[in-house]
Amino acid sequence: MRVIPVLDLKGGRAVLARGGWRDVYGPVRSALTPHAEPGDARALAEAYRHTLGCEDCYVADLDAIMGGAPQSALLATLVGVGSRLLVDAGVNSPAAARDVLAAGAHRVVVGLETLPSFDALAEIVRACGRERVVFSLDLLEGRPVVRGSAIRQQEPLPMATAAVTAGAGAVLALDLARVGTARGPDLTLVRTLAALGEQGIELLAGGGVRSIYDLRMLAASGCHGALVASALHDGRLDPAAVADQDSTSR
Repeated sequence: MRVIPVLDLKGGRAVLARGGWRDVYGPVRSALTPHAEPGDARALAEAYRHTLGCEDCYVADLDAIMGGAPQSALLATLVGVGSRLLVDAGVNSPAAARDVLAAGAHRVVVGLETLPSFDALAEIVRACGRERVVFSLDLLEGRPVVRGSAIRQQEPLPMATAAVTAGAGAVLALDLARVGTARGPDLTLVRTLAALGEQGIELLAGGGVRSIYDLRMLAASGCHGALVASALHDGRLDPAAVADQDSTSR
């Protein structure tokens, strides 16, 4: 299983996400970058790539997700590090998805939170290709986050299945309430969604990872990749252990 470090970007800085309360996110102070300024996104991206050896990096442009202008210059800086970036920039149309990929993202993440409909997701997949689109099943305490869209609130599995039907090649189960809280990942949810893997769908998970044990439990539950942030910054996850975990998935 791959380890996918996270960069949450807000106002040009990398911020520490916690519980989905975006208004109070502050610049990251990380054990991985002790000599860098707090919130230095490029320094963190370089540490993820070179210290941890992780090839993938998940980037959430919170400004764009919350309806503001995309942080295009910062994204261009991160592209220069050479990681495979999975970018959520509040994409809700084929044109916006193509812009993210043209900016250098390896894959575009389409979040339920900002998705107007599953028809729109199907259009994005047709425009970008199945392998380039990750559907983010945005959750809050296990309940899908549906804001201002035509999507009907359902349980997580039917919503993930609808995204797969629309053509998404990967599903990310991301519970915002668990992010940065050290509560542990929702293994029950991951096991529920694991059947998607039998259809050739890549299953990713984020929110609450605390330790190498959590990573191993996610892998045993059918997860192909785990998003991690806080446990890297505060040192609970040792870089050597992360590098070893990530290397076993290749």
